[in-house]
Amino acid sequence: MRKVIAVANQKGGVGKTTTAGNLGIGLANMGKKVLLIDSDVQGSLTTSLGYREPDKLEITLANVFAKTINDEAMEADYGILKHDEGIDLMPGNIELSRIEVSLVNVMSRETILRSYVEMVRNHYDYVLIDCMPSLGMITINALACADSILIPVQAAYLPVKGLEQLIKTIGKVKRRLNAKLAIEGILLTMIDKRTNYARDISALISETYGSRVKIFDNGIPMSVRLAEVSAEGTSIYKHDPKGKAAAAYLGLTKAVLANEQEK
Repeated sequence: MRKVIAVANQKGGVGKTTTAGNLGIGLANMGKKVLLIDSDVQGSLTTSLGYREPDKLEITLANVFAKTINDEAMEADYGILKHDEGIDLMPGNIELSRIEVSLVNVMSRETILRSYVEMVRNHYDYVLIDCMPSLGMITINALACADSILIPVQAAYLPVKGLEQLIKTIGKVKRRLNAKLAIEGILLTMIDKRTNYARDISALISETYGSRVKIFDNGIPMSVRLAEVSAEGTSIYKHDPKGKAAAAYLGLTKAVLANEQEK
């Protein structure tokens, strides 16, 4: 089993990076070989995994894009960083913004990342791509090479309403660029289970999308511990292993694995 999952939502602040990192390390804890790709110009995933100044890294995803565009050879492990919790990382930084602008004039610009992923995917069980909060060309590249997309959505009204645009974009990519693209599922994040509001949002998601898309049973609770994780450069499993957030991400990890067993 080898699978590429894009973690995407055009709205920021919904827990994409936190989800990509903790799902990736969760899968590694289950014995899977995992590559995380940071395709966000802010380098948030790279920073949250302990690389505090991503803009000073010599090799990042921007270099991979440049080499692929120019047909330059590179080894499968080119630029990959090893994290002490068992995952590999292809870092991202501000240089991706320059690459995104330059892609306008590149032949087959939507499939540059696919060339790289096809080169490395045989070395991993899972490749997770943390997407930037936009539906620009870098994100389209991620969707064009993914087997599925996992959509974190904050348990609030406006982020839920914005889902329709993303689902329409997924449909276009599926028709034009990547016929195999599926939706892994919608993951509710930042849930405050003490409120009726959270229950109302969950009901709205189920009513609007439940017949078309898998909705993960185990949402991610609002958690101060999760907010602290990025500053520590570790996963929630290491920072607060007995907490509710760690249990929730473990549940998500098991659900993603179960998705494959059902096929």
